[in-house]
Amino acid sequence: MTSDAQGNRPLTEEELQELVASSDAGARNPVGSVGLFLAIVAVIWSVFQVIQASPLSNVILPGSVVNNSRQIHLAFAIFLAYAAYPALKTSPRGHIPIQDWLFAIAGAGIALYGYIFYQKIVNSGGLADDVDKWFALAGLVLLFEAARRALGPAMAIIATIFLLYVFFGSSEVVPEVIRWKGASLKKAMSHMWITSEGVFGIALGVSTKFVFLFVLFGALLDKAGAGNYFIKMAFGALGHLRGGPAKAAVVGSAATGLISGSSIANVVTTGTFTIPLMKRVGFSNEQAGAVEVASSVNGQIMPPVMGAAAFLMVEYTGISYVQVITHAFLPAAISYVALIYIVHLEAVKQNMPTLGNREVHLARTILGMFSFFAVFAGLCYGSQFPVEVAYAWAPSIAGLLMFVSVMLVYLWLLALAAKTPDLEPDDPNAQEVELPDISKIYTAGLYYLLPIIVLVYFLMIEQKSPGLSAFWATALLFVILLTQKPLKAVFRGQSNLAQTFVEGFADLWQGMIDGARNMIGIALATAAAGVIVGTVTLTGVGQVMAELVEGMAFGLTYISAMFVHAISPVTDLIGITSFEGTVAERAADMTGTILVFVLLCVGLLSLVLGMGLPTTANYIVVSSLMAGVVVELGAQSGLIVPLIAVHLFVFYFGIMADVTPPVGLASFAAAAVSGGDAIRTGFVAFFYSLRTVALPFVFIFNTDLLLIDVTWAQGILVAISATIAILVFTAGTMGYFLTRSRIYESVLLVLVAFTLFRPDFFMNRIMPPFADVAPIELVEALSASHEGQEIRLRIEGPDFDTGGAASTTLVIPSDGSGDGLAMAEGIGLVLLPEDGLMKLDAPGFGTPAEQTLGNFDFYGDEPVKVTAIKAPQDQLPKELVFIPALLLLALVALMQRSRASKEGVPA
Repeated sequence: MTSDAQGNRPLTEEELQELVASSDAGARNPVGSVGLFLAIVAVIWSVFQVIQASPLSNVILPGSVVNNSRQIHLAFAIFLAYAAYPALKTSPRGHIPIQDWLFAIAGAGIALYGYIFYQKIVNSGGLADDVDKWFALAGLVLLFEAARRALGPAMAIIATIFLLYVFFGSSEVVPEVIRWKGASLKKAMSHMWITSEGVFGIALGVSTKFVFLFVLFGALLDKAGAGNYFIKMAFGALGHLRGGPAKAAVVGSAATGLISGSSIANVVTTGTFTIPLMKRVGFSNEQAGAVEVASSVNGQIMPPVMGAAAFLMVEYTGISYVQVITHAFLPAAISYVALIYIVHLEAVKQNMPTLGNREVHLARTILGMFSFFAVFAGLCYGSQFPVEVAYAWAPSIAGLLMFVSVMLVYLWLLALAAKTPDLEPDDPNAQEVELPDISKIYTAGLYYLLPIIVLVYFLMIEQKSPGLSAFWATALLFVILLTQKPLKAVFRGQSNLAQTFVEGFADLWQGMIDGARNMIGIALATAAAGVIVGTVTLTGVGQVMAELVEGMAFGLTYISAMFVHAISPVTDLIGITSFEGTVAERAADMTGTILVFVLLCVGLLSLVLGMGLPTTANYIVVSSLMAGVVVELGAQSGLIVPLIAVHLFVFYFGIMADVTPPVGLASFAAAAVSGGDAIRTGFVAFFYSLRTVALPFVFIFNTDLLLIDVTWAQGILVAISATIAILVFTAGTMGYFLTRSRIYESVLLVLVAFTLFRPDFFMNRIMPPFADVAPIELVEALSASHEGQEIRLRIEGPDFDTGGAASTTLVIPSDGSGDGLAMAEGIGLVLLPEDGLMKLDAPGFGTPAEQTLGNFDFYGDEPVKVTAIKAPQDQLPKELVFIPALLLLALVALMQRSRASKEGVPA
């Protein structure tokens, strides 16, 4: 907490930087030769990662280094963790105790065990011997302690519990439902440390290959001055509007969130300027802090970085990076639109004054911002055309031509920037607040957009790997940091070239140090989370979790069905329902409830774990345990849930933990800046973030929001309707639209928002999209289908592992050939029509059907059979539901406009 004798007070700049350092980069910062040594280690780590990501890595680095880069990556992280993070609050900050030196060296050495004894491990097939297992156990202990220092105790405690489960999972103390046979120390250590199934698994590999470069890219871009430029531009564009400082905070945090994965750093970076100004125009301490928290935390859902989660999603879902950020973009964008609207409504409700003396032109402001982003997107997209010309004209030197072109553009933009004085951070506490004039300052930082354009070009146009794309963007930043100050001096006719070059080198040096220190926590989080992932793969507890959650969900559904059955005479009498059947039949009809229950469990689990885990680790843990469960239970409910939708769901709730009281760290950081109460700040921030809670449920059931399988025209319509929906939802939950809403008006607004988000919910009840077909008529249904349509099969049978009843949904895409039997065989189905039933034999190995039906027992006494078929049928466009929704919105607007005019409410 940040309190003194008088109560809460804002922290000083020095105290804020210490807060960020202690949470993100380590509170210890020794000076002298030791400090220089640690700085050199951090820079070496950065240089190593840059070389590894370069196209020449296989030439510069030995093969053994490339093959064991994860071990080297973790060795740097553990060494710097013990050096930078004190063991206890009372531990020294100015020097490193001898025991920490020993732990650092031992931890780094054991992390390199797989590199040093690489040949021995290869020859043994990855199986630990009696020596290996003790080194591996010591490595885990040192890793957990490093994680405790850098990430807090929760990560180490959770990883330890999972490791104990590996050893003692067969104990009678363990509940029978999750009991397993247990593992020996040798087997466990082989899995966790020697092979790539545990600590050195996918998560640490992503941290090594991709995340470091993006974190370094963000640190260098901020060191170059881009962060201050973005904030000034946002403040200049929006500061003159009502609630302008808060709107500038939202846009500024979105911009910094593009390049930063730390909620706390975002809060402090932009909040030290925006929070005092928000308080100045009428926001309370808690409201000002909450706006900054909501906008800074949401920076993690904004592509392309997404707090390192985007790269993990690539590995876990098996889709490309371009697809991941395409799916993630629209929810993130409308979430920020909603936050700006929340700020606007708060300002209107309190009739807040505007800052400065500039005339307010809202339409011009919106048009200007839209034009800026449109031009930027156009430049990113248009960059491919000169490249194509260069490769067509001179393919042998096209790369060199593009490098020269980028340098010429950089020199031109830098010459423009030199005509404007360097941008200095404004004082938010000054008596007179002077808004930046965008027309005068925008040229001062246009060259900061060049590395971002290069990054987007390689990612989206060339579709290179994230690591290689970040390498080229980072290499350009190296050039910018080294040359921007000397070249500006030349353009300005100054003679202090040597001094400016030294300053540029110092900026580059410090940027590489900052990038490395910011990576310590992420590297340790991914490594420690590898223990949890390894436990899931070794013990099979993930399948047990699926069965446990499924059982709880079915129990809840059955209880709900009993209640519905009990009151059905009344509901049938008054016409609410007309369903007839037993409780079991009602429960079967309510299977959609199961998925909602599971999603609530996943969201709650993410929130609880996120109270002690960083976002990346939280995402790894929950997605490893529950992503497959949600997909499987969705299939059992007849809903095909794309894996990326589940991973984004988990990630969204993971970042909410940074907001949610009582532990939300970003809320504490914002309260430290504002001087407000941290708990109240967290509650207000959670209220402002309701849209971040609602959106994941929306895109699970309406994947159009993730732009999955939509055309360009459909995508534009989805973007427009989703934007209107999120604005209406915001107005409904804030209790203010054109004036203060009455309760029934808020309910109607939320209903309108739901309709715009889920038009299929209503259209499917008016005109069902599927018709029921008898299972025995499967071949005929496939033969009658048109190209692009999907036939959904409900399949039931005995589970291979438990022998109990299992069910799932299999989707067969139609090729329009009219040969239903060939289509079924094409995905691996072996049909056995018999006695009026469509029985199935074991599907072909490696076929789509085998992947979906692999858990069924095809050799038992009970057959595996098709129990229901859903064939697509004609349906009116679901977008027609928008018409009554918009009419209802217009009705609410008319009612409120009439009341507002009578009450004299300001616009």
